[in-house]
Amino acid sequence: MKKSFVFTTAKLFILVSTTVVALSFSTFMIPFAATAQQQQQQTSPSLSLRDIFKQVQNSTVQITSKVPALNNPANPQSPQQNATALGSGFVYDKQGHIITNNHVVGDAKIVDVTFVDGNRYTAKVVGSDIYSDIAVLQIIQNTTTQQQQLQKQYQTSTLKPLHIGNSSMLEVGDQVIAVGNPFGLSGTLTTGIVSAIGRILPAAAVSGFSIPNVIQTDAPIGPGSSGGPLLNIQGQVVGMSTAGIPSIVGGGIGFAIPSNTITKLVPSLIKNGTYIHPYLGLKGGTLTSDIIQNVTGLIAISPNFKGIYVDTITKNGPADKAGIHGSTTDQYSKKHVGDIIVAIDGHPAVRIDDLISYIDQHKSVGDNLSLKVYREGQMLDLKAKLTARPSPSLFQITRAAPPISPPSQSPPPLH
Repeated sequence: MKKSFVFTTAKLFILVSTTVVALSFSTFMIPFAATAQQQQQQTSPSLSLRDIFKQVQNSTVQITSKVPALNNPANPQSPQQNATALGSGFVYDKQGHIITNNHVVGDAKIVDVTFVDGNRYTAKVVGSDIYSDIAVLQIIQNTTTQQQQLQKQYQTSTLKPLHIGNSSMLEVGDQVIAVGNPFGLSGTLTTGIVSAIGRILPAAAVSGFSIPNVIQTDAPIGPGSSGGPLLNIQGQVVGMSTAGIPSIVGGGIGFAIPSNTITKLVPSLIKNGTYIHPYLGLKGGTLTSDIIQNVTGLIAISPNFKGIYVDTITKNGPADKAGIHGSTTDQYSKKHVGDIIVAIDGHPAVRIDDLISYIDQHKSVGDNLSLKVYREGQMLDLKAKLTARPSPSLFQITRAAPPISPPSQSPPPLH
């Protein structure tokens, strides 16, 4: 049975007297009416769940943004109502920056931020990255002088930035804690373990791209929890809740963007409003036994040959200019596999995940990337110069898109 996961913002539409809950893109919808410091966690003492919650509850917020609601299916002629999307976020620094998911804010420029004590503030979206599903907000000054003074006092004395940990230190079996606002229920803590690391997750808003190094956990991450912190037992942020496979479809697992990705991207989002990702320009997948049997000479080399097969290449992209060959189809409609990447900058390439994660973690626009590829019985050394990814508008999908399938072992993203 095919499972689907949702980005953990819940959508609750109240139209006339009918309430419909649709779980998708992890935002909770209600009717319109109504510096972070990265620390070495291994040197910090473990805390009780009670102490962790007390430490972070005033730094975790509920984010409210307005989005167009669906028409009332019972009365298609009725006026379209706006809805309010609810997600979560956490305090990043004393300057009033809040970290959340890009899919929580969507196209909104201004949102409301509500703290657990009920204090509500207006915030602007200062930067966002649809590829990694990260957005940065900043609490802005209110209109009156008195409100400005109160807000300045609040920011300097009350804002408590969460400490950002090192997600690369996580191991399967480590305990983690998720704090957020599932279904709009503020101040909710759930706990579980890291059930897998290094997953790749399809980006919510961009077709063909993936978020690498994602943390998988069995800590419940309900709709409305998107953007909330995932913490280790030292109370440090090691990830940001972003999506989950609901238990109703046999899942009950969640996914979080790693803190190291947040640490890398957020300074650029604050300074420039965007982050420029490096781009190789190919689509491929992990080599399987079936593919090996159809590639001339591979079985003779090794029946357990490992690598990444190249499917398609972006014309005039870095991979194309480097001379990498994609797959072809002959006149009899038989597909012939293209180059097989076996090493990246001297590091063995076993899965497509390896290529995606390596470029994400270690490369920037303008960097060279050395690739060793197998082609028709020969090993070739090729070099590509990474460029900036093309405009997101070429790949963007709408918020109303259906739920995306869960990550597979051999996804074929463009990079």
